[in-house]
Amino acid sequence: MAGQHYLPNTLADRQTMLQAIGVQSVEELFADIPADIRLTRPLSLPPALSELQIMRIMQQKAASNRNVEEYPCFLGAGAYDHFIPAVVSHLAGRAEFYTAYTQYQPEISQGGLQALWEYQSFICELTGLDVSNASLYDGATAAAEAMNLACGVTGRKKVLISEAVHPFYRQVAATYARDFGFLIQTLPVAEGKTVLPETAGLVDKEIAAIIVQSPNFYGIIEDMANFSEAVHRHGGLFVAVVNPTSLALVQPPGQYGADIAVGEGQPLGLGLNFGGPYLGFMAVREKYMRRMPGRIVGQTVDSQGRRGFVLTLQAREQHIRREKAYSNICSNEGLCAVMAGIYIAAMGHDGLRHVANMCLQKAHYAAQQIAALPGYSLMYNGPFFHEFVIKTPCPAADINAALLAKGIIGGLDLGTVDSGRTDQLLLCVTEKRTREEIDQLVAALEGLV
Repeated sequence: MAGQHYLPNTLADRQTMLQAIGVQSVEELFADIPADIRLTRPLSLPPALSELQIMRIMQQKAASNRNVEEYPCFLGAGAYDHFIPAVVSHLAGRAEFYTAYTQYQPEISQGGLQALWEYQSFICELTGLDVSNASLYDGATAAAEAMNLACGVTGRKKVLISEAVHPFYRQVAATYARDFGFLIQTLPVAEGKTVLPETAGLVDKEIAAIIVQSPNFYGIIEDMANFSEAVHRHGGLFVAVVNPTSLALVQPPGQYGADIAVGEGQPLGLGLNFGGPYLGFMAVREKYMRRMPGRIVGQTVDSQGRRGFVLTLQAREQHIRREKAYSNICSNEGLCAVMAGIYIAAMGHDGLRHVANMCLQKAHYAAQQIAALPGYSLMYNGPFFHEFVIKTPCPAADINAALLAKGIIGGLDLGTVDSGRTDQLLLCVTEKRTREEIDQLVAALEGLV
């Protein structure tokens, strides 16, 4: 072998490894792979480049992208451009957090366990519920796992999910339902809000859960207490899908009777990151704790009475037989949860409330200004947090293209998730948007009529 390619292994190194596993050649190692499906030619790759040449190519490619640091962003729909204090990445980047995985040995993992315990405590504070796990994969997984939990608790298989729950969440839930044999029925939406199950004629004694999102996918705040009362009258559970930032202002799930609260934790100190990794959070009432998926960090004392932290109630996934487990979730987004905990601790009660209030005020200012433009109107009149739907005078895709040409990242073209909504744009305004940027968006939209 002339020189080194991608791995720094010489011919002698390779031969030593082959001998260690009892074969004489790579061909013998791959003997179990049928010859007719093996690649017998070199890979179709261009000639090798120097590190300097590769860096220049990557820089050129990166320069062709447009990002939220360069352009003001009004796109939300589940992933939000919030300001992240520098302390979040600074602390989370420490080796003891950054390289940690599962704290199987609590005696040497107290720092990581405490950080996750504090994250859980914060989630309980935000949601008003009793117990939180140490995170799930993302908001969609959390919603599907909540459905699974509710069906397991009630012994029922029918679930009502609002049409105003994020469409990606509903797709993941449908995948779970197919594999577990659950029946999903959709609660319709009228004027941007979910229709009550009695009104839709869907509620009965077979309902395991009702799942409603607030603020919903269209940004509208739902009347969550009504859904909670409706499902509890028939012995089912109420699952609330919530935006954690909004919980600094609106009533928490625990107060309107939710049994399970789930959502996407990305707004809590995580960047957009090209779509991930993100963070699914889940909180439940104490009586459902043993059926909650994922890991739970508990606080205890050692033999000398000193406070300590451990993974608790672990006999749920990888520690028991697979067929007896309540969930197949046996990992989590531990580093993301630590970052969320750092963010909440850094912001504090007043900081979270200030961020939420800025989102609320700026979004309403933007909606008011846009709705006053000729050809534009607000689709729904209900109360909203920081997202709203605008009816546009021409296809939303064309508007987004024109905005991008003017240096603005527009909203979500709802035609991409519903073919009947090609003239509707879901816009989001976070605390990062200045009045000047909002006015720039309004002027650009006015010029497109």
